[in-house]
Amino acid sequence: MAAKSPASVGRRFPEGFYWGVGTSSYQIEGAWNKDGKGMSIWDTFAHGPGNIKNDDNGDVANDHYHRYKEDVALMKSIGAKAYRFSIAWPRIFPEGTGQPNQKGLDFYIRLVDELLGAGIEPFATLYHWDLPQTLQDKYGGWRSKQTAKVFADYAGYMAAQLGDRVKHYFTINEFRSFVEAGYQVIDVDVGGGKKVRLGGAPGLTISDSELKQVRHHAVLGHGLAVQAIRAHSPAGTKVGFAENISVAVPVIDAPAYVKAAEMVTRERNAGFMTVMLEGRYTEAYLAEAGGGTPKFTEEELKTIASPLDFVGINVYKPRWYVEPSDEPPGYREIPLNASHPKMQSSWHVLDPEVMYWAPRHMQKIWGARSIFITENGCGASDVVAKDGRVYDSDRVMFLRACLGQLQRATSEGVPVDGYFLWSAQDNFEWIDGFGKRFGLIYVDFDTLARIPKLSAQWFREASRQNAVV
Repeated sequence: MAAKSPASVGRRFPEGFYWGVGTSSYQIEGAWNKDGKGMSIWDTFAHGPGNIKNDDNGDVANDHYHRYKEDVALMKSIGAKAYRFSIAWPRIFPEGTGQPNQKGLDFYIRLVDELLGAGIEPFATLYHWDLPQTLQDKYGGWRSKQTAKVFADYAGYMAAQLGDRVKHYFTINEFRSFVEAGYQVIDVDVGGGKKVRLGGAPGLTISDSELKQVRHHAVLGHGLAVQAIRAHSPAGTKVGFAENISVAVPVIDAPAYVKAAEMVTRERNAGFMTVMLEGRYTEAYLAEAGGGTPKFTEEELKTIASPLDFVGINVYKPRWYVEPSDEPPGYREIPLNASHPKMQSSWHVLDPEVMYWAPRHMQKIWGARSIFITENGCGASDVVAKDGRVYDSDRVMFLRACLGQLQRATSEGVPVDGYFLWSAQDNFEWIDGFGKRFGLIYVDFDTLARIPKLSAQWFREASRQNAVV
């Protein structure tokens, strides 16, 4: 075995740190109508003309449903020690509830067995946005409390079926993303008589007060699922959520600025993270809609704040820079300069320090004792060179910088137990279709051939050394 490089000796992560990669079911599985799977809202939305760039869809995607053994072998080859995947709810319950589909369950049993055989720890996400279409038609999706209840039933069933194999469950991925994007769709005029649709499934636009109720039902579904998983899992099973945290970064690393950043982060995550970890909505959040919404009970708040074993945060960029202020509310948000650097995606503001502040805020604001970075990565303009390799130098730069800041956090005692790079391989990138590549593995979407990128080489060495390399 090669010796550790001198540069990485002082940049190591804690022993037992999970080096993982992540994907989601709709983005890679394909087999959208195979073996009894029901329709999801993303099947419906992606089949709608003009909803997805180039009218792409996930009908085939990466064909992971049939190629999972190859994909697990690739993950092992690039040093992944953990894999965060999501389960397609309509593959298990085609109608959202009722009679389970054994063929769908069997797929995930095969996948998990393959992972365990490769020495890769499975981390299952129970909801990564592909709601059964039947529940959208019957209840209005997350507009109804009934969806939260049947989600818990599904979560409990999966915990019972996989409990001897899977020890870590994420209830829901990115509450903010699927709620805000799915229920606040907008059409943007880009000139020439053309409009671009921004949003996602189910493709609705509702009032702000209704949106708050959807948020409440989503976090209620999380809390009910936590209870169901605990009720149906063996002892030692761990459960948490994975949320796209809105992070405020202090302009200056000084106490008053840090306090301001913590205040902003707590308040700007009020509709999801804060209520799940504190069991109450902030006064400012409730006042936004005149205090009348969302409708909830004290018992629901207790359920939403059911005790967790860990928290997962998806960290890509800072949402704000802040400084303290003598004026209420005690801070001032600093606008981003027009020339602030970005990665390939127009939304992806670059500041690696967000990977320090995000977990540190989780510890300082909410006392988190076990944190996972459940997503971090970047899109890049990846192409296959003449020699057959993919030289994603910008992704290597991004990962080295971000992991350096994460290691800084762990060296200061912030309890980060693992990191899941997004994503294991290029995939269907929601409304961008196949136009944005986030993977460590390049996928030719015509032939479905897989090619490890330069960043995969970097990740393998980082995992081997358990350090920034």
